[in-house]
Amino acid sequence: MLSWWKNLIRAITTVVQGLGVTLRVWKSTYDPARKTFTEHFEYPELPAQVAPRYRGFHRFDVTTCIGCDQCAKACPVDCIYIGKERVENGKGFRLTHFTIDYTKCMFCALCVEPCPVDCIFMGGTLDLSSYSRDGALVDYSRLPIDVAWGRATLNPTAVAESKAVLRPVHGGPAEQTG
Repeated sequence: MLSWWKNLIRAITTVVQGLGVTLRVWKSTYDPARKTFTEHFEYPELPAQVAPRYRGFHRFDVTTCIGCDQCAKACPVDCIYIGKERVENGKGFRLTHFTIDYTKCMFCALCVEPCPVDCIFMGGTLDLSSYSRDGALVDYSRLPIDVAWGRATLNPTAVAESKAVLRPVHGGPAEQTG
C-alpha cells in the first residue's frame, strides 16, 4: 500500500512539473499586442502574403497545352484528369478538359517539371474554400483564361461559375466523352 501512495505522489509531481514547463514557455512567448491572423493580413478582403516559392493552387495555360499527359503520369496520387481529342486536319490533340482534384493533391510540384511546353506552374493562391467536395475539383479548361493562368485569383466563385457552364464536373478517368 505504501508503494501505491509513492507512485501516486510521483505521478502528481511529474504532471505538475510538466505543466510548470508549459506555463513558463507560454509566459515567455505570450505577447498581448500580437494580432490575430485576420487582423494582421485582413485575409478575406486582401490576400495573405506567401513566400516566393510557395506551392499553392496551380496555374495552367490551356492555350499552350499539347495534351501530352506527362503531368498526369508524373502525379504520384493521380489527381490530374486530362481529356483530349485528336485535332482534325492537323496533328496533336485538343483538350476537352483538364481537371485537378485538390482533395487528393499533395502540392508536391512533381507535375510541373515534366511539362515540355511549361504550361503548368504552382501558383500563389492558398485558399479554395468550399462547402462540398465538388468545390475542390477544378476544371481549368472551363475557367476564364485570366483566372486559370493566374492573372486573376483562383477563387471559389470563379470555380463554381465554371462548373455551371456546360455539363457536370469531370468524373475521373472512367468518364466517357461523346
